[in-house]
Amino acid sequence: MERGTIPLDDLDGPFDLQATVESGQSYLWDRPDDGMYERTDVHGGDAWYETVVPPLDAVGNERAVVRVRQTAGRLEWEATTDPVPILTHLLRLDDDLDAILDATPDDPLLSRAYDRYRGMRLVRDPLVPCLISFICSAQMRVSRIHGMQRALAREYGDTLSVDGRTYHAFPTPEQLAARTEDELRDLKLGYRAPYVRRTAAMVADGEASPADARGRDYEDAREYLTRFVGVGDKVADCVLLFSLGYLEAVPLDTWIRSVIADHYPDCERGSYVETSRAIRERFGGEFAGYAQTYVFHLLRAGGE
Repeated sequence: MERGTIPLDDLDGPFDLQATVESGQSYLWDRPDDGMYERTDVHGGDAWYETVVPPLDAVGNERAVVRVRQTAGRLEWEATTDPVPILTHLLRLDDDLDAILDATPDDPLLSRAYDRYRGMRLVRDPLVPCLISFICSAQMRVSRIHGMQRALAREYGDTLSVDGRTYHAFPTPEQLAARTEDELRDLKLGYRAPYVRRTAAMVADGEASPADARGRDYEDAREYLTRFVGVGDKVADCVLLFSLGYLEAVPLDTWIRSVIADHYPDCERGSYVETSRAIRERFGGEFAGYAQTYVFHLLRAGGE
């Protein structure tokens, strides 16, 4: 593995690795110390996180193993290739975080979330793994969603041997489509198993590509993604926000609906589309997804 560092002073705004990768945005990172999601009431720390990254069009890399941890004033990394452009892409190190948060409304709940988890950034996950992850997310705790994705990688993804360790890549659409529903159910996917298999087959067979959502107007992009089996408006919003860079997206999950009921009841409009429009406007429009993610993590982690 190559090794190096990224000075945090080079970033526009603060950065918190643990809050970013353990906040329920991404299920594709793992902690080799088995501590993922064990402590949701803290942030910071210097644990290693690792993932196998598929080829990314945005940075033109081949598949790579990437490990990273945050220590005083820098990110330390180990990787099978230069990971700086990869980490910049995946962890949005190129965002001007202070400017983004300053562009959202002056709101007491948002201020509490920003103060507690300042440095948390959104992610840009690889597209198909992100889609599969959130199809698996329905009615699940984050730790169980993460466990499902690790099981899929362990059982059906390619293995990479690096420095005497074995890493598991997330399965390709072809690898997932080749599994039976019973095999996927054995990994505790439950009723989500046929959704995962059918969506993977749609991508593998060229029937549809989630990448075709790119470049569309936001609500049109969300509607496009709902053609995939197991994808409703909320899952589509998660994929738009955490993979495709639609920072205005506000997934209306149970936590955010409770926030609307308790703090912004005038935003409840009786339908997903209209409620989504109202809460996006309340959270400032362009960067509403940043506001949503901070509030989601604050509530889920027990800080409110």
